[in-house]
Amino acid sequence: MKFSLSREALQKGLGAVASAIPTRTTLPVLSNILMKAEDGVIQLSGTDLDIWVSVKVAADVSETGAMTVPAKKLLEISRVLEDAPVKFSTDGAQVEIECGRSKFKLYGLADDEFPAFPELDFSESWKMTAGDLQTLIERTSFAVSTEESRPILNGVLWQLRAEETLMVATNGHRLAKMKQSVNGGGTPPEADLIIPPKALHQVQKLYPADAELEIARSDNYLGFRSEDRVVFTRLIEGPYPNYDQVIPKDNDKEAVVNRAALEGAVRRMAVVASDQTHRVRLRFEEGALKFRVQTPDLGEAEDELPLDYQGETLEIGFNANYLLEILRYMPDEDVRMTFKAPERAATFSPASGDPEYLCLVMPLRLLD
Repeated sequence: MKFSLSREALQKGLGAVASAIPTRTTLPVLSNILMKAEDGVIQLSGTDLDIWVSVKVAADVSETGAMTVPAKKLLEISRVLEDAPVKFSTDGAQVEIECGRSKFKLYGLADDEFPAFPELDFSESWKMTAGDLQTLIERTSFAVSTEESRPILNGVLWQLRAEETLMVATNGHRLAKMKQSVNGGGTPPEADLIIPPKALHQVQKLYPADAELEIARSDNYLGFRSEDRVVFTRLIEGPYPNYDQVIPKDNDKEAVVNRAALEGAVRRMAVVASDQTHRVRLRFEEGALKFRVQTPDLGEAEDELPLDYQGETLEIGFNANYLLEILRYMPDEDVRMTFKAPERAATFSPASGDPEYLCLVMPLRLLD
């Protein structure tokens, strides 16, 4: 194997693949990046056996071949090289790297030790613009659970239907749901897929918004492919909870407030809120939303915002962190909130009436 490429191209390629490399592993080859020299390109690949990432980088290839190289050291080397062409060559198990006057030798492993990519049939794929998929991911994946006690909630549900696609994530205390019409090429199979958020974050990171993605699936894997890069992920197995049951249909109290103003007030209250519960008390009155926090041995805080609200006075408590995350991804300037009672779930949605996006938060019990 013998090739050369620019330092910038090398760094971009390594940066794209590096996040798929596990920090700790009992299988040495997983700490390596697979470098495969082909006609005019270098293919860089990494995996942790749950996610596979591969990108192609333009290069001047004089001798084809493949070798795995220690990922961490190769990344460190790439960051300290001068701005000059980087030359790679192999000599047995050694990979020799030259850039300007700098020379390095790294010991690699044979490419046949690297785990094979999952086999997916892209002849039955469907297409979707990366930007549309990234919007779905951004507005839902933040709500996924990080607790290991319910592994199924550690994934994002992607429901595929003939005319629409929907993503849902929840940790049992908050939920985010977004729906989109299917307007790409091909028809997705009707399926409910549970995807690790790490794989979805790779899709957010690796593909430009205007890229057209081919998406294919098998029983256990899902693949995203563009002209020069591919992401494969293992799917999480099991039935996802019936999220529709927890979305309230009878909330009869409604308030509309400026999103940025609400976010600012909650952020101020969060400074004094308990480190354990992050509880903030919200009091909805006609024309005003009042905030209050009381934390023993720490202090108190109050704030107030103008509010479009008609109805009975309602006091309800929320985890401030959950509110801030929801408001961060709310697409409108104004947010609509609906309630039934202090112990019932509240919903948050764009005030424009966009029916495609909805968030839900379970309240915290207020202590008088």
